[in-house]
Amino acid sequence: MMAENNVLIRKKSKMKVTKPPALYFAVRIRGAPGMKRSISDTLKMLRMFKVNHGVLIWGDVSYLGMLKKCKDYIAYGEIDEKTLLRLLRARGKLEGNKPLTDEHIKNLTKYKNLKEFSKALLSGEVKYRTQDVYKIKPVFRLHPPRKGHRGTIKKHYNEGGTLGYIDQFINELIHKMI
Repeated sequence: MMAENNVLIRKKSKMKVTKPPALYFAVRIRGAPGMKRSISDTLKMLRMFKVNHGVLIWGDVSYLGMLKKCKDYIAYGEIDEKTLLRLLRARGKLEGNKPLTDEHIKNLTKYKNLKEFSKALLSGEVKYRTQDVYKIKPVFRLHPPRKGHRGTIKKHYNEGGTLGYIDQFINELIHKMI
């Protein structure tokens, strides 16, 4: 009986595995009437001032909390490389509202073209508003989607709508909005 009391139990140490944060794309779907002030302020912090404005966001804990708070007004998901490249080519802008081209990327950053730049964005090597890419606008102004949104804009994705975390459907939505 004494031997049982002297046994030490070791807890497993919690090792945090740091994986590179995923690159998310968020699009504002709904407007401001009837919105709480805290949600409105969060959307302003995310730089989504108008409907159909989209931003690239890294999957840090603080940003994910902001996205979850605004889930009733935005659609977000993980963007893939092909969609990111097409988005940068079609809707990427510089200060002065000039289109983003390979020449501008070569002059402003250490990358040779948009394809290398998009790979660096996805891997997390470079982020918006760092020393390298401060002249590139972080907001993408998109068109309303061709053939409309999936379902309604008042329901979440699981309920047959467009709002909230929509996983890989974000890539299809971006292609419809470019």
